[in-house]
Amino acid sequence: MSSAKQTQLSRKLVRDLQERAIESVLFLAALSSVATTVAILGILFYESTIFFQKVSLWEFLTDTQWTPLFDDKHFGILPLVTGTLVTTFVALLVAVPLGTIIAIYLSEFASPIVREIVKPALELLAGIPTVVYGYFALLFLTPLLQVILPDLPGFSMLSAGLVIGIMIIPYVSSLSEDAMRTVPAHIREASYAMGATRFQTAVRVVLPASISGISAAYILGISRAIGETMIVAFAAGGQPQLDS
Repeated sequence: MSSAKQTQLSRKLVRDLQERAIESVLFLAALSSVATTVAILGILFYESTIFFQKVSLWEFLTDTQWTPLFDDKHFGILPLVTGTLVTTFVALLVAVPLGTIIAIYLSEFASPIVREIVKPALELLAGIPTVVYGYFALLFLTPLLQVILPDLPGFSMLSAGLVIGIMIIPYVSSLSEDAMRTVPAHIREASYAMGATRFQTAVRVVLPASISGISAAYILGISRAIGETMIVAFAAGGQPQLDS
């Protein structure tokens, strides 16, 4: 065997070993994420079985008190779930219509210059720390709402929900606008050829055609609202209590 062939084989062997090494590293990286998820689920299941041996599932779901550190311990998750659902519902009442309207405007009506300015500025809202949103809700929005609703307490789920809605508007509007922009131009042109206006085309043609992407934006907004803690802790108070 000539030296040229030996050199070529050695290079091929080195290349194959490098590719296998890279493939192994990538496999370990993917496996680590799966293993971490499985470990978290396993620990949660194990700890839950120990917890529910001492606390009944019915008490956990229906008790209206969460006082695990008191002498008279209660582990009712109902106030926590109720507060989360109420603030999420209020947030969606704000974010879904406003985010959809903004997406329709940016996709179908805004000029390229306006879109290049408004969309990045809107997405900056997603980068603001939630602590800032919490102080904004507590120190600005709550006093403003108390002028309109004098009986509103200093800590309220209404204020927290409204600010969470403002926070998730960029998620809904940006993803919805991206989904609407992916609708082919010939669909719009066909609508215009049938005599539809720009508004009719946007609402009756483009919006239904991009409903899958818009639904994904709504789901992301819902998950973001459900997982928010700092705004609720600041604006709604840190006490897990269920008011009548």
